[in-house]
Amino acid sequence: MAFTLWNLFEASILCLNAICILHEERFLAKIGWSSKSPNVHGFGENPSAKSQILNLVHSIRTVARIPLIFLNILTIVIKLVLG
Repeated sequence: MAFTLWNLFEASILCLNAICILHEERFLAKIGWSSKSPNVHGFGENPSAKSQILNLVHSIRTVARIPLIFLNILTIVIKLVLG
């Protein structure tokens, strides 16, 4: 099986789906990665890697939710038509 752009597209869609369906209280809070924990940083301080990852997950959930629905529909239709 060759590595194509379509495979890369499908892999990115699957990763975005996985990030969007993570339940914060059920999965992330168990390992201490809940966004409800205080993330207070002073002026000029760099945020930690943990807070940057949490911010990325929250941003992906916020921004990519609606476009991801359409990309999933498009992927399903193409898979049904082309096999």
